Amino acid sequence: MRRYWLVVVIAFLATSFVIAAAERAGAAETPERAPSSGKVLEVLDVSNYTYVRVDTGQEELWLAGPKVQIKVGDRIIFLPGMLMRNFHSKTLGRTFDRVYFVDRIQLEGAEPARGALPPGHPPIAFSAGSSDPGNMDFSKITKPTGGKTVAEIIQGKDQLSGKRISVRGKVTKFLAGIMNKNWIHLNDGTVKEGAEDLTITTDAKAKIGDTVLVRGVVETEKNFGFGYQYAVIIEDAEVAVE
Repeated sequence: MRRYWLVVVIAFLATSFVIAAAERAGAAETPERAPSSGKVLEVLDVSNYTYVRVDTGQEELWLAGPKVQIKVGDRIIFLPGMLMRNFHSKTLGRTFDRVYFVDRIQLEGAEPARGALPPGHPPIAFSAGSSDPGNMDFSKITKPTGGKTVAEIIQGKDQLSGKRISVRGKVTKFLAGIMNKNWIHLNDGTVKEGAEDLTITTDAKAKIGDTVLVRGVVETEKNFGFGYQYAVIIEDAEVAVE
């Protein structure tokens, strides 16, 4: 009988060890997107983008992101990006064994840009599904009855915070499955060139150029961490393609 219980105890401990190990392994497969930092070793500017060779202290790697004013010797911070292997740049006339496309490269200690993309959001410059609002025709977009324009929401964000509104516009960017949400950038022509458009999160799907009617609650000063902050955003909105 004593031997029987000894076997039971050993089996229980072994099972517990296997479960704990599996849990640890699972956690290791889904690491948090923590920011990294490093020293700039080389800078290559092309058009609107900057390529940076950086030493993180553990390895040297290449980054590519929206153009930024940095120089050799600067220290920068960045989030993990999209890895591209054997990437050929026609502009530079060279092939990178590995290059990480990131949404932002920031000088260490610099003030983060407002309206930047949240962690996990693919780089807009390299993502599928983005369009220049300046090339879109907004002439047939009308303000919904009792609703607001994009400009009215952005300009009146403090008064509208916490209130449910409706707005109609065209989808200028659409990215799916980021932080378990779909991200829509909306413009109706009332936001002039150089100004920010309206960001919306939703479960619905849409295509670039779709005219959509959006209903949701206005939120202000939404902070996703690491300096990613939206002055105004509509989260978990109802989106109907018209």
